[in-house]
Amino acid sequence: MTTGVLLLHGSSGKPDLDRVQILAAAGYDVVAPQWFDHRISEIPLESFPLDELAARNDRLITMGMSRGAEAALLLGTLDPRVDAVVAIAPSAYAWGWIENGVQTSAWTWQGEPLPFVPFDLDWKPDDDPPSYVGMYRSSMKKFPDELEAARIPAERFTGELLLLAGGDDKLWPSVEFAEQIASPRGGLVTEVLISGQAGHRLIFPGEEPKTTGRRMARGGTDEADRRFGAEVWPHVLRVLEG
Repeated sequence: MTTGVLLLHGSSGKPDLDRVQILAAAGYDVVAPQWFDHRISEIPLESFPLDELAARNDRLITMGMSRGAEAALLLGTLDPRVDAVVAIAPSAYAWGWIENGVQTSAWTWQGEPLPFVPFDLDWKPDDDPPSYVGMYRSSMKKFPDELEAARIPAERFTGELLLLAGGDDKLWPSVEFAEQIASPRGGLVTEVLISGQAGHRLIFPGEEPKTTGRRMARGGTDEADRRFGAEVWPHVLRVLEG
């Protein structure tokens, strides 16, 4: 039995090439597309290359980080071929994109934009580099109806789900999100692993810290992020092995 892994980067906009190498070295068929350039707006979830992986593998796993975890989870709920999802610093909701004051959904499915949580355009950061946890919390509080509509229905995904989150995440409240994702899944196979000291970006054994992306606070330290990555790596391998 062979396993294909769709590896989705976050809002840095660059594929995680170190992660590709360690997953490939472990024996997995990995595809890591650069799934956006400048705009995370109305990206068709069908455009992710699951067909390519399915053509040559028996099992399919989506593995994503941050906004990539958002897509990985959504694909799990929408595409029955997905056997397992590994979501790192996940979101429990679909978010959008702001351009010239206009907000659009980040995602579409079968030509229709998915419901999304609008951003609170009145929110302003008060630290430097900016932390955006407050913006996400403010947006969720300001738009309760949209929040419910945009919830990712993780209970519809019947495969195995692994959620990894850092308690010092300064970008968004990924621990809270991970717990919200897990809560409605009942008896479905779900594991939530949390580190109180890690930030938004964990570091698996064999990886180097990621430095690309927009200037912002992400929390954690290289030491804490490496320690968390080493602790959870056996759990990741277990999911990959099926």
